[in-house]
Amino acid sequence: MSDFTPAGDRDLSVSDARIVMVASRFNDFIVNGLIDGARRMLARHGVADDAMELVYVPGAFEIPLAAKKLAETGRFDGIVALGAVIRGDTAHFEFVAGECTRGLGQVMLETGLPIGFGVLTCDTDAQAMERSNSKEGNKGEEAALAVLEMVDVLRRMGEGTSL
Repeated sequence: MSDFTPAGDRDLSVSDARIVMVASRFNDFIVNGLIDGARRMLARHGVADDAMELVYVPGAFEIPLAAKKLAETGRFDGIVALGAVIRGDTAHFEFVAGECTRGLGQVMLETGLPIGFGVLTCDTDAQAMERSNSKEGNKGEEAALAVLEMVDVLRRMGEGTSL
C-alpha cells in the first residue's frame, strides 16, 4: 500500500522543474504580492530563476486560455495561476471567479499539467491585501507549493515510486 507524505514532511524532487506563472494585470496592487510570494516559494524549493517565467494577462477571466496555450507548449512542468477578483455591486464577480476556476480545472484535466490556484476571490480589497502581502498567509506561496507538490507526485507516480 502506498502512503502519501505531506510536502512539509519530506523533500520535494522539483529543483529542476520549469514553472510558469500566469498573472492578471487587473488588481495588480494585489497580484504583485502573489507573484512575489510564488517566486519566494519556488526559489525556496530550488527552482532556478531561469526556470521561472511570468506571463501577464488582462484579467482573471483570461487566465485559463493562457494557461491552456502554455500547457500545450510542453515547456513547463507546472503553472501557477495568480489573480484577484473582488466582489462589487453586481453579479460580475460570480461570473469571472466561477469561469476562471472552472476553466483552470478543465485545463488541468485536459492537459495533465498541474496548476496551482492562486486566484483570490474576496469581498474587499483589505481581504485580498491580507492574503497577498502577508508573509505568513500569502496565497501565491501556497499556490506555488501546491503545484510543486503535484509535480513531485506526478513524477513519482510515473516512476512507480511509493507516494
